[in-house]
Amino acid sequence: MTTTSDGTVTDESFDPYAASEAAAATARETTEGRVYTVTGGDWDSIVPGDEDERIVVNMGPQHPSTHGVLRLVLELEGETVKQARTVIGYLHTGIEKNLEYRNWTQGVTFVTRMDYLSPIFNETAYCLGVEKLLGIEVPERATTIRVLLMELNRISSHFVWLATGGMELGALTAMTNGFRERELILDILEMITGLRMNHAYVRPGGVAQDLPPGAVEKIRELLEILPGRLRSYDDLLTGNTIWQKRLQGVAHLDLQGCLALGVTGPILRSAGLAWDLRKTEPYCGYETYDFDVPTETTADAWGRYRVRMNEMWESLKIVEQALDRLTPGPVMIEDRKIGWPAQLALGPDGLGNSLDHVKKIMGTSMEALIHHFKLVTEGFRVPAGQVYVAIENPRGELGAHVVSDGGTRPYRVHVRDPGFVNLQAASPMCEGSLIADAIAAVASIDPVMGGVDR
Repeated sequence: MTTTSDGTVTDESFDPYAASEAAAATARETTEGRVYTVTGGDWDSIVPGDEDERIVVNMGPQHPSTHGVLRLVLELEGETVKQARTVIGYLHTGIEKNLEYRNWTQGVTFVTRMDYLSPIFNETAYCLGVEKLLGIEVPERATTIRVLLMELNRISSHFVWLATGGMELGALTAMTNGFRERELILDILEMITGLRMNHAYVRPGGVAQDLPPGAVEKIRELLEILPGRLRSYDDLLTGNTIWQKRLQGVAHLDLQGCLALGVTGPILRSAGLAWDLRKTEPYCGYETYDFDVPTETTADAWGRYRVRMNEMWESLKIVEQALDRLTPGPVMIEDRKIGWPAQLALGPDGLGNSLDHVKKIMGTSMEALIHHFKLVTEGFRVPAGQVYVAIENPRGELGAHVVSDGGTRPYRVHVRDPGFVNLQAASPMCEGSLIADAIAAVASIDPVMGGVDR
């Protein structure tokens, strides 16, 4: 025993490496001092065999592989997921409640921000509900433009799914190329709507403005580029052994499980059921377009990959048909008591009402000025009632339950976001698999937390 300057008593004969018999280390004296040989012991000799060895791990909400602020609580036994729970709400924005404090047209600027990867679909579902309550028909050209932009938006959303899913599984070329292709579509959306995302372009009664000069030509150029790019993904991924092993047989959810959980979209179609609202419950004239509904029977992450890749080919077919049937005509309903002024023009201070329209309402028609002021500040009235409208967005059935009490603002709007419903499938997909396969499972669901939390 020795005593240090601070009064601490130490035992020089104490050997920390020989503290327990199970972890005993042999030692020998050398000219350089004592040398230990440490060996591992059997785990069973340290912990009784019936001891529960499970640990709980938080994956997210700040994690690069959870598609945004999604939290997964994983109970692990080794590397096997025994239980998986999803925790949401980290991106809640109160969009549905905010709609009750804005007029019907202003509501578009809120709903477009829900599922931020498919804003055109959010706007269209909401506007179809409002138009159904109003009992109005949208001009044919406006409907065709809606279909055109929705299918472009579907392709861009699938490219983000491919890019992020590829990054999470280690296919970095899929990530860089996926965002490269998406940029081509965002350039077109920006040209038409003025914004890359959160467009607020689809309005009750039609769309905000007509296609600008050169837009049709730009889209036709895209239709020449994308087929070759899509074939390159087949060359890069579909025949890739590593890609196949990461997806095939992973995150299995059969048809019965999908129906029990209310799962829709590519997940349901990968289980063999060709349920696509564009075919089963057509809207916006989809029944007049020639396209197929891709399905697979594997009911796993590989099947979802194949379905989404094939869906992009079908969307290209629809875009081409929409371009061919674009006929001249109005893009907003003629009823000026409903259609917001769509006479927009690009000026030195940005996009706004055209100078000709301002000149008319300010200089020649006091009645038009009063009407414009009332329509913009107060909004139009919607007959009392409630409707539910569903459309097929890139993740499944997007539904809008719209309720009016006869006023200028929604009484209630509730959205059925497919990402929210489909996220229920994360637990059955992950449980019993390796933690590495949980990454592939969440990627195959393709949740967008802006839509899930709203």
